[in-house]
Amino acid sequence: MNKTQVTNPIIWADVPDVDAIRVGNAYYMVSTSMHSMPGCPIMRSEDLMHWEVVSYVYDTFEDNEAHRLEGGKNIYGQGSWAASLRHHRGTFYVCFSSNDTRKFHVYRTDNIVQGPWQRSVIDGLRHDPGLLFDDDRVFVIYGNGDIYITELTADAAALKSDGIHQRLFETEAEGIGLRCEGCHAYRINGYYYLLFIEWPKAGFGNGRRRQICYRSRELLGPYERRIVLDDDLGYHNKGIAQGGMFDTPDGKWYAMLFQDHDAVGRIPCLVPVAWEEDWPVFGIEGKVPERFEVDLPQAVVKPLVISDEFEYESNKLALNWQWNHNPDHRLWSVTERPGFLRLTTGSLAPAGVLQARNTLTQRTEGPACTGTVLLDTEHMKPGDHAGLVALQSHFGTVGVKVAENGHKFIAMSVNDGSGREKELETVRYRGSEVHLRIDFDFENSKDVASFHYSVDGAEWMQIGGELNMRYTLDHFMGYRIGLYYYATWQTGGHADFDYFRYEKAATNVLKGRGT
Repeated sequence: MNKTQVTNPIIWADVPDVDAIRVGNAYYMVSTSMHSMPGCPIMRSEDLMHWEVVSYVYDTFEDNEAHRLEGGKNIYGQGSWAASLRHHRGTFYVCFSSNDTRKFHVYRTDNIVQGPWQRSVIDGLRHDPGLLFDDDRVFVIYGNGDIYITELTADAAALKSDGIHQRLFETEAEGIGLRCEGCHAYRINGYYYLLFIEWPKAGFGNGRRRQICYRSRELLGPYERRIVLDDDLGYHNKGIAQGGMFDTPDGKWYAMLFQDHDAVGRIPCLVPVAWEEDWPVFGIEGKVPERFEVDLPQAVVKPLVISDEFEYESNKLALNWQWNHNPDHRLWSVTERPGFLRLTTGSLAPAGVLQARNTLTQRTEGPACTGTVLLDTEHMKPGDHAGLVALQSHFGTVGVKVAENGHKFIAMSVNDGSGREKELETVRYRGSEVHLRIDFDFENSKDVASFHYSVDGAEWMQIGGELNMRYTLDHFMGYRIGLYYYATWQTGGHADFDYFRYEKAATNVLKGRGT
């Protein structure tokens, strides 16, 4: 059999809170998506190294002012968190909690790629839920420190009225800053296994996130505890942990975990798993290997982040794109002007780009990447802004703004500390079309973005200052690159993006091991 070379991280981009399963010869993975729509991306792989987005669980899951970026409200850092993915008797299940609505969502389908997904909403927040199918019974196990178990109906659509609902156990507290959370639950060979992440305080062990396993022969315990992985792949003492495990058709086991990786986000790593005395043993000699082989033939490599000429026959974008918050589908098109993404303003965003409706985003990738657009500004109105954004709470933008007198300016802006845009430099611009570019450098956590414009796409001028990118918890998401357009005075203008072109720097290894 041909083998596939695995290099960690398998994805150097923000794919957090991963949960992976195998169905037949295919592997599927879900992750947290928060305020990006559509949400709960489903990725598929046949070789465990190369993953592609094949579907989303929902287009949107709530419709209110915060989800629509209206009334000064938003769901940055809220939305859907820590989804659990399972397959049981021909049906796929995804569940997650919504931090803003304080509700628990369960979706199910017979076809994970095509859908449709049936949705059930259950009152109450269930922190980092893990679904467990135990013969004809269904449970969700969740919590932070205090771990709870709740029984659901057989279709996982509601609470079982006479079912189990209790605290299962209390996890370690002494010397622990972040107590166990991020549950992934399994029943394997007569044992119940519950996987968690915990984060010891400095001075207790290595003081980094680590993977914990609890096991018991009885669902309700008592449970034994073991640290099953405490390693950082040589990267700034940031432990690789939180995720699930699964087997291959030939009986080998792996875990998909993630690592905090500064501004680029939380990145997935594949970890070999062995079994000793019915305990899972993560890694090789306690370490996450940078490279190893899996006994699976290499699949066709498909990019996670793509260039796009916006040449579509229907008004449906490639799956690599996600909107920032719920889009207004009346106000964007890739067919109205063929070969262009047209964004039209339908509301005002005086606070700036963080309140801009219909900002279209993709992930950024390490170690470095670049995104470029050609923007047609002819039909922008006074007070309008359009361009490219390095999107996180500490954002940076490069784009065109139209003054009250109709004069156009190239502007580079950053967050002024309150979420509004602070201009670092403006340049008068007399043309209609302009090329814009953002360069991202994540190598060794340099985490710097630079901003550029060009008249002809050949000669580039840097504008403003470099942005020192920071991963902040109010957004809780790695940097994205986004195409934005918003109005501050009047609506009805439109901006046309001719293309989005993306380049990723080639890399073979994660830098930093042994440093």
